[in-house]
Parts: sequence; C-alpha cells; structure tokens
Amino acid sequence: MKKVLSLLIVLAFVMMVTFAAVPAAAQNTRVGIVLSTGGLGDLSFNDSAYRGLQRAERELGIDFQYIEPSDPSEDETALRRFANRGFDLIIGVGFQMSDTLETVSYDYPNVKFSHIDQDFGEDIPDNIVSLNFAEWEGSFLAGALAALVSDTNVVGYVGGVDSALIQRFEGGFYQGAKYINPDIEVERRYADSFGDPARGREIALGMIDDGADVIYHAAGGTGSGVFQAAGEEDIYAIGVDSNQNYVEPGHVIASMVKKVDNAVFNIAKAVDEGTYEGGENLYFTLEDGGVMLTSLTEIEQPVLDAHKNGTIDDQDLETIKEMKAEVTSPYAERINEIKEKIINGEIEVENWGITGRPEALE
Repeated sequence: MKKVLSLLIVLAFVMMVTFAAVPAAAQNTRVGIVLSTGGLGDLSFNDSAYRGLQRAERELGIDFQYIEPSDPSEDETALRRFANRGFDLIIGVGFQMSDTLETVSYDYPNVKFSHIDQDFGEDIPDNIVSLNFAEWEGSFLAGALAALVSDTNVVGYVGGVDSALIQRFEGGFYQGAKYINPDIEVERRYADSFGDPARGREIALGMIDDGADVIYHAAGGTGSGVFQAAGEEDIYAIGVDSNQNYVEPGHVIASMVKKVDNAVFNIAKAVDEGTYEGGENLYFTLEDGGVMLTSLTEIEQPVLDAHKNGTIDDQDLETIKEMKAEVTSPYAERINEIKEKIINGEIEVENWGITGRPEALE
C-alpha cells in the first residue's frame, strides 16, 4: 500500500512539473481602432485603415475591433473603452481626434497608441506613434493632371473641414495646376463635413456651373457627392486616399492614394513583434510610396476587385479602360517626370498645412 501511495505521489509530482513547464497559450495581439467621422464605407481613409487591420488579421493572426463614432464628441469614450479592456494597440483615425487621443494616452502610459494624420511635434508622448503623409506632394500630381486634362481652364477642389491637414491637399493641388498652367482658375470650397454627400454634390455642381471640368476632393464620404455630380454633368473627378477609380466609371480619372493601409499594418506588426517604439512622428512620401497617383495607363487591383464583386459590370470596366486610353494615358510620362522632379528636389512643393494659404488667396 505504501508503494502504491509513493508511486501516486511521484506521478502527481511529475504531472505538476510537466504542466508547469507548458506555457499558457499566448493571447493574440489585440488592436482597437476608432474610426473618423464618416466611418466605414467612406471609400477613403477609414476604409483604408480597416483594410490594413484585415491584412494584419490574415497575415499576423491579430484580433481587432473597431468603433464608428457618430460624432467626434464620442471619440474619448471609444478610446477609453479599448484602453480599459487592455488592448495592446489603440489607433485613432483623423486629425479631429488628435487632442482627445493625446489626453487619453497620458492616462494610460502603459498602453500603446497610434494616430493617423496628426504630427504631435517634439512633445509627442512616449506611447504614441503618429502616421502622417505628404499629401501636398501627391496632390501636386493631381493638380497637374487636372490642368493637363481640362478643356475649360477651370478646375475645382472640394475640401471636407477647413483645417491645416486638408489645406495640405488644397495647396498641393493648387500648385500642381498652376505649375502646368499659370493662368488656370482653381476654385476652392469647403463642405464643413466629411460625411455629407449632398453637400459635396451641391458644391461640385456650383463649380461646374462656373466652368470647372475637373474636380478633386479631399472630403471623405462627402466626396461621393462630388463623383455623383461629375457623372451627372459628364465632367471628370479625381479621388483621394483610396483608389476610387471605379466610382462613376469613366469620370474618375485618377486617385491620390495615401497608403494608410500599409502604415496601419506596419504599426500593428511592430506591436505584434515587440518592436514598437513610441514618441515618433512618421511621414510617408512620394519617394517611399506612401502617397501616389494611381496608374494613368493600367487597371489596378481595386478596380478589378470591384468588378469581381459586382460593384461594377463588364461595360463599366470597359468604360474605365477606354477612359484611361483616351484621357489619361497621353499624360502618364509627363506626370512621372513631375513626380521625379519632386522626389529629387527640382520641384519644391509648399506645405500649406505649415505655411497656411498665401495671403492673396485668403
């Protein structure tokens, strides 16, 4: 009997040691993202940020959740919800959330944060990495293309909320158009919203009445109204942030893309791999592919995906192909030359987000 008890004790001890040596199952990295006004479906930077986390989920095995505040006043509650639940990384989208995210970051010094579209300067908290883009460079190419395509010598820019960030787009577009044609008229108006397509359409129709035949927007969901007006009045538009070339087929001649998806994927990867270093304001430019103008000659994957999932049909795809061949392909080489001149410093694009608009344009 004593031998049996001894054997049981030994077995129990071995099992305890064995189980103690097996590490607990590692929990997947958890990321929470608070989207900007307009939420998912904006075909712009919210959707792009979301795609970045979908990629991280597929390739890295992270888990993520998102919140779509209906108003900026809800941002703080959303950020704190993720922080209180111990998420490994919390991302805030859009410059309107920057002050709130900074405030919350101080209350949770051990939580890692990232923010899209706000440079926090030298005093950036140690637990924030900001993801910024040289919109003025990409928008210069959009302005140059607009001026090259325009027959009326009038082009338009529709901004969301008048702010330093959105002035980066405005300034780049204005300078690019003037680079091609110093005498071109560049109309510039703001919708005071990133989620009001009706207002975007109204502004665009007013510009069209004034002679604009190419309109660029940096207005989030409001921009869908610009596309609608372009289709109704048979003029051209230029998309922003994501590849929007399949919207109103044949009327969106290009998009100025910000690779928000890549930036979001990379910051999630850094947290997942333990290489995250806070206290940084990062910038992505034409040179590193952080901003770009979509191809003026080729049909790119987002358009093919839209065709595959039924968003556009065969005739729409053919219309886009014809538009590229007839409208934008002739200017592809010129736009690429301008791009290289910006990269090598031969063309210096002023960042209106820092300098403000020239006094004569106020």
